[in-house]
Amino acid sequence: MAAIPFIHPDTPEIGFTGGEPTLLGEQLVKLVQRCKSYLPRTSIHVLTNGRAFSKPEYAKAFADLNHFDLMFGIPIYSDLSERHDYVVQADGAFDETIRGILNLKRVRVPVEIRVVVHKQTFDRLSHLARFIARNLTFVDQVVFMGLEMTGFTRANLPDLWIDPVEYQPQLIEAVKLLAANRMKVSVYNHQMCITDKALWPFMKRSISDWKNEYMDECTGCAARNECGGFFSSARLRYSAHIRPLKSQEIN
Repeated sequence: MAAIPFIHPDTPEIGFTGGEPTLLGEQLVKLVQRCKSYLPRTSIHVLTNGRAFSKPEYAKAFADLNHFDLMFGIPIYSDLSERHDYVVQADGAFDETIRGILNLKRVRVPVEIRVVVHKQTFDRLSHLARFIARNLTFVDQVVFMGLEMTGFTRANLPDLWIDPVEYQPQLIEAVKLLAANRMKVSVYNHQMCITDKALWPFMKRSISDWKNEYMDECTGCAARNECGGFFSSARLRYSAHIRPLKSQEIN
């Protein structure tokens, strides 16, 4: 709150993450309001599990701010409630998250669904995409995220890590299904050399510059300026198939 007045007014975007930002309760509402007052041209993106918005009045509090560009990024890990709840280790989380998304969109607050792809989620990506297309087609975008090895991920890496090469068929099917339903869909945190060319049009350079790196295997790659690279934490584990692409492979 104290820092916001000192942020340059031309800052294009601010992201709030945690932990869980909505644990701030009304203070998060006041935080967004303060951004709007001091940074009226700055977009705001909040990463949250979305569960607090299962209370309609909390969703409405953000709608009432009438911010010009506020979006909540909310993860859904599976179309199966028990699988989602297992990943987040909280019973009833799936139901609260879905209700939260519905409540936000009911009052026209933008929502981005984030699907983190790992060993516990990859096998049902197409099922989740179908669930989203049937029940949440009104969300503003869907993003398939590569695994970032931070927080609890490090402690549970053997249960979460899977080489992205192994889940390309499931990812292609999920992305194409959503695109066919005219939904905005993107792929974040993946490397071009191990991602099927069918997905390249959906890939974005999404990793923040302060934690974005390239491996030694990337040296001489013709796609380096287009490829999103790696999180710094990826040095713990990354695909054995990383290699430099040649110019003729990307044209």
